[in-house]
Amino acid sequence: MASAKDQDVGTDEAKVEMSPCIPGQTKTTTARTLTQQELEKLSSDRILVSDFKQMKLEKDAQKNWDLFYKRNATNFFKDRHWTTREFEELKACREFESQRLVLLEAGCGVGNCIFPLLEEDLNIFVYACDFSPRAVDFVKQNPLYCPERCSAFQCDLTRDDLKENIVEGSVDVVTLIFVLSAIHPDKMSQVLENIFRVLKPGGIILFRDYGLYDHAMVRFKLGSKLGENFYVRQDGTRSYFFSKDPTHQPLTQQECTTPLELRNISPNYVQLTCTPPGEPEHTTIS
Repeated sequence: MASAKDQDVGTDEAKVEMSPCIPGQTKTTTARTLTQQELEKLSSDRILVSDFKQMKLEKDAQKNWDLFYKRNATNFFKDRHWTTREFEELKACREFESQRLVLLEAGCGVGNCIFPLLEEDLNIFVYACDFSPRAVDFVKQNPLYCPERCSAFQCDLTRDDLKENIVEGSVDVVTLIFVLSAIHPDKMSQVLENIFRVLKPGGIILFRDYGLYDHAMVRFKLGSKLGENFYVRQDGTRSYFFSKDPTHQPLTQQECTTPLELRNISPNYVQLTCTPPGEPEHTTIS
């Protein structure tokens, strides 16, 4: 079984489990300050992976994540018991106390986020999708999986229409937790547009992902760089590191009908504030 040290993926994500709660999600911090050695290393890393290999990585993206779950099964990531603590909107977004909340976990993996939520909140229905068919199988094999409360399906968020599995405009909350970073920056806006088709007017997206200069970014060896803030791991999976600077992050550079704002919530992570097209104001998430 591969370890976190061997693959980078998940090592810094695991820190979230131990990170202190951020009261009210209102304070922001700057990106982590690099040491002189780290700065020199990143500055010297200018050679990009060849176009041929990059095209192959894009073509094999699903296969590489499926192999990741074949190697690691359900043992790699920790259950995310911090979700309702860090995202207070999950408790506050109901219009009335008895409302049944409909949630989409986009990029569910093996269910580390959805199953703690299903245990904690009995009045919630979860759609769960993932790029990897093997990951979806693990979700369905979990003893807590119940078709009356959860519907899991395989989906390429950059290409497959979510409306094939979810009624348009029916989802209250979408979670995107350590998911967009694994997608090519050119396709991130496609993912968001796909999600907005099933999100209710006034619904919210809860997003958390790797921030610029995260330790995992600095650990990449020379020859792993695919583009600005975009790297490939030894197993072929990829990771993008987000900046709150709109000139250095793909969600504002591309044509997208979605107003977006990235904020650092810790030196290692960013969260997203957004609202569906046509809504008059932002739904505050960070």
